[in-house]
Amino acid sequence: MTVVFACCSDQRHSDLPCPRAFHAVGLSDLREFSYAAVLPCLRTDFDPMTTTDSDRSSPPNVWRDREFVKLWIGQTASQFGAQASQVTVPLIAVLALGAGATQLGALRAVQQVPVLLFSLLVGVWVDRWRARNVLVLADFGRALVLAVIPIAYAFGWLDRPVLFVVAFLVGVFTVFFDVGYQACLVRLVRRDQLTQGNSMLESSASAAQIGGPALGGGLVTLLSAPIANVAGALFFVVSFLSINRVRRPETAAPQAESPAGVLNRIREGLRFVVRDPALRAIGISSALYQLFFAAMMTSYLLFLPRTLHLSGAEVGLVLAGVGPGTLIGSLLSTTLPRRFGYGVVMVTAAVIADAVLIGAPALHGSGARTVVLLIAINVAFGACGQTVNISDLAVRQAFTPIRMQGRVAATMQVSGMGLTPLGSLLGGVIAGSLGPRAGLLLTAVALFSSPLCLGLSPLRRLGKTLPS
Repeated sequence: MTVVFACCSDQRHSDLPCPRAFHAVGLSDLREFSYAAVLPCLRTDFDPMTTTDSDRSSPPNVWRDREFVKLWIGQTASQFGAQASQVTVPLIAVLALGAGATQLGALRAVQQVPVLLFSLLVGVWVDRWRARNVLVLADFGRALVLAVIPIAYAFGWLDRPVLFVVAFLVGVFTVFFDVGYQACLVRLVRRDQLTQGNSMLESSASAAQIGGPALGGGLVTLLSAPIANVAGALFFVVSFLSINRVRRPETAAPQAESPAGVLNRIREGLRFVVRDPALRAIGISSALYQLFFAAMMTSYLLFLPRTLHLSGAEVGLVLAGVGPGTLIGSLLSTTLPRRFGYGVVMVTAAVIADAVLIGAPALHGSGARTVVLLIAINVAFGACGQTVNISDLAVRQAFTPIRMQGRVAATMQVSGMGLTPLGSLLGGVIAGSLGPRAGLLLTAVALFSSPLCLGLSPLRRLGKTLPS
């Protein structure tokens, strides 16, 4: 795969004809070139009078692509299944098995640890396999494993060890799906459709974050917790059937000329991210965000009930405000980068998202006004944060060759999620020492380190088009 950049600094788009010579470089070799020379070609201040009609036209609508729609339906069902299961599995431990706080915490850790243990390895496999097959395998595996719970419950075999094994295996298959669907999109649609495709997929994830837990909790109320778990398995079956119908041949991920060991391929993925200035900036900013966001959430979850004295229902209502915000952000991410440029949008949206959070520690009391303001803060945070997430994802996919998509996605996932446990512990220490209000303010301010990283990187100069 090749990216073509004009050698003249006044050229506005990488795909416009240039009267001078062109330099063609492979994406994997971008790190060998100076971004000062490359990124002027992606500036946002282009002159529309110099563009052709094809340059001004929008990319084809992904909704007209039946193969993408099959992927979208499957991913949507899978996200609902995952979100519902995150509620039903812990409730099985509490309601059916009488688990305490420590045991419930251990169960949640077992669900999350596969991200750290297997993401890099799964990234290697995704780069070597057809992504659709990875998704089908993950859906089938999760449906099969979750079906064990009602069967074991019916025969009296369900106990805590069985539930821990189920939670771990579901976590492993979820890593396969989460890494695989990002690589699948790149192989399925055109590069100029990435932002729109990511927006549709992330909108589904946002809807699942709102509706999935509510569905799981409602089924637990109507049925017993183990039987309600069948809903998650059924969603994964729907996803399996839809994605299995994707027939478009994927752009093959080329194999290495000489066989390389798994560890060598993992190191290759890590080196690729570390040496590429754009990917390195995304990885560092993501790690900083996840670290301080986890710390902030620890203080936030103490601040709402203990400092503001909000009820459980009010806390749930406040936190639910993020969901509609992410839906808004998914829509904004399809238009804002094409109008203002990817660099401007990513940095500005990240700053706004972090700035609105600073308003939360200034609130007092538990009245309706406080609840409404907290919901508004979370809606604005969700909208801006989702805009950054989708733009980051599109940029990362555009700067990564197809053969490296799985490993780069896994590396990014580990770089962010790896610091989450540390952030949660840090937030607890800060809130315990300074109090929830001061801890919330300090960690919210620390979140500005993420957009600062983006603003100091070459990403700030990215224009309205991405490398093709």
